[in-house]
Amino acid sequence: MIRMRLFGRCRIYHNPVSPVLKQPAQVGWDAWFRTIELVTPHRLKCKELLMRTRGWWTVEPSEVATIIEAHGRLAVGERGELLVELSDQKAVEELSSMLSKHCGEQVFLSP
Repeated sequence: MIRMRLFGRCRIYHNPVSPVLKQPAQVGWDAWFRTIELVTPHRLKCKELLMRTRGWWTVEPSEVATIIEAHGRLAVGERGELLVELSDQKAVEELSSMLSKHCGEQVFLSP
């Protein structure tokens, strides 16, 4: 299994950026008739983290997800980084080629 970081070109500064989950999202609850003091941490799933790049990257993240899912799978690393897991080096090269073909120089894979 090969894990690669996924980067996209920043819409504003045009340098490669990648989302990193710094801490889990917190979900709280409001009720009509009582106070609920429960807050549950929720770690974003892989595709949810990729979708957060909408507006930050110069490409539509749903298109990137479709390309990636045809060749490998999205993952979130131990430090919250967005990763793509691929079976072997050939799959890495195929995915890089497809991203280049569909997204130009806007989406990158990095070890």
